[in-house]
This record gives sequence, structure tokens and C-alpha cells, in this order.
Amino acid sequence: MSEAPVKRTWLVAAWPGMGNVAVLAAGYMIQKLGMTPGGGLPPRGHFDVRAVEVSAGVIATPRLARNLVYRWSGEGEVDLVVFVGEAQPDTGLFAFAHELLDWAQGAGVSRVVTFASMATQLHPSKAPTVFGAVTQSDMAAELERIEAKPLEEGQIAGLNGVLLGACAQRKIPATCLLGEIPFFAAGVPNPGAARAVLQGFSALTGVKIDVAELGEHAKTIERALLEMLEKLQAEGRLPEGMTDEAPEHAPEVEEAKPEEKQLDFATRERIEKLFEQARADRAKAFELKRFLDAQGVFRQYENRFLDLFKRGE
Repeated sequence: MSEAPVKRTWLVAAWPGMGNVAVLAAGYMIQKLGMTPGGGLPPRGHFDVRAVEVSAGVIATPRLARNLVYRWSGEGEVDLVVFVGEAQPDTGLFAFAHELLDWAQGAGVSRVVTFASMATQLHPSKAPTVFGAVTQSDMAAELERIEAKPLEEGQIAGLNGVLLGACAQRKIPATCLLGEIPFFAAGVPNPGAARAVLQGFSALTGVKIDVAELGEHAKTIERALLEMLEKLQAEGRLPEGMTDEAPEHAPEVEEAKPEEKQLDFATRERIEKLFEQARADRAKAFELKRFLDAQGVFRQYENRFLDLFKRGE
């Protein structure tokens, strides 16, 4: 009788950054795999209150950014622990990274992956490249296997990169997968880059994740980015060197805005409740997106939906 394969536990860690690629990818994976909430890591002096929420003129009681943990065990060789930080720490990033690794190793984690973004002159109509960086030279072949382009030089800012520095110091094998985004839209959530990152992650781990829904979200953002690009070019505000060639397969851009659909009170209440849940836990954002699509009102709420991902930039 053949022995069952030895299970390994991988930590996936994500914090807000350009294009919010890391949190988008991690939140989507949590939803699609039906991951189980598993506590969190206390702030321990690394976070401060940087803004307060206001509703109908009333200021809510401030709270510190949360660090949430989710767990998943599949049939393959890899189990996952996903850590999602609502914000980058205000101080002590490297110390916080080591505290997270102390906790992770106590939970049996033997491998670490972070997600990030790479801002380039990518045209919005083009498929993003996935770049990669590893903590050990003998892991470079993995990047070739999953068709990730090695990051030749540069920096990975924030904890999406600093955590890998802590891993390198501890000799923990770790990988960063970076999704390519257009530099002129670094503040816009980019589900296309998140989709590419998750495809690379699936190839790396063997964990299957259906990314079709992210592809649909990417089409919505692509239309908005094409409009933004055209406007910037028309105003002459693009930095020198940005390509202005027409996309080969540009989607049709709807010029007319749809009429605002009237919703009953119960539906509006449901939407507001989903927005409240998504603000508290961005993994809930895709449930909100599906409900808005089902009601045919996503375009009415599109700006509010995108604003959910701008916190922490």
C-alpha cells in the first residue's frame, strides 16, 4: 500500500498596495475555496487610527486595522493559511513580519507566498505578465515552471515585500508573485492582475481556483481604464514614453449611461448591509458584486464598490 502524500502548510499573506492586487487575489481565493475564519494577529503597537468613518454626519467609534486569518485543507498536498491585513503597519514593519512568522511557524507553516503588483507601461487591453521573486536561488526554476518572469532588479515595498526579507533571514522558502498593472492607474483596483497572480499561484501549489468571475470583473475595469487612458492622452498628461497605440482588441465602450433602476426598500437595505459587511471584510466584496449584478444595478453603485478597495493606499 502506497503511503499518503505528506501535507505541507503554506502561508499566503496579503496587504493593500498598488491596484490592490494582493487583497483582491487573497479575498477572492478565500471566497472561492470557502475558507474558514481562524482568528487573527493582534496589532501590538504597530497600527494607529489614521481616519474615521462618517455616516449621516455621525462619526463612528474608531478601531484599529484588523489582521484576519483563514484556513483551508484540500485533498492535495497543500493546506493553506491565508493572512489578510486591512492596512500596512504604521511602524515596525520588519518586527511585525517576524511576529507573523513566529505565529505561522507555530501553526506548522513551512512555505510563504505573498502577492503584489508591478506598475509598468502595460496597455489596459493587454494581458498582464506575472513577475516573481524568491528567497533562495534554487527556487528560481519554479518561476520558469509557472511562467512567471523573474524580477531582475528593483524593490517590493510594504509588507508584501518585507515579509519575504524576514523569510530570507530565517531561511524560509518564500515566493512573491507580482501582477502587472498600468502605471497610470496604480490607484484603481485591478482584478485582471489579481486573476493572473492566482493562476500563477494555482500552477505553483496545485490548488485549483476558478478565476472566471475575476475575468468578468476585469472586463469592467478594462473599459474604465481605456477611457482613462484616452482622456489622459487627449489632455497631454501622460508621462513621456507611454504608448498611445490603439489596442488590438479593444472592447466596445458604452457611451450612454443606463437609466437608474428603481429598487424597493428591502433590496436597498440588503445592498447597504452588503456594503457594510464588505467594508469590514473585503472578502465579502464579491458577494456584493454578484448581488448588484443580479439586480442589474452594478453601474449605479460602481464608484462606491471601487472605493471599498482604496483604503490603505
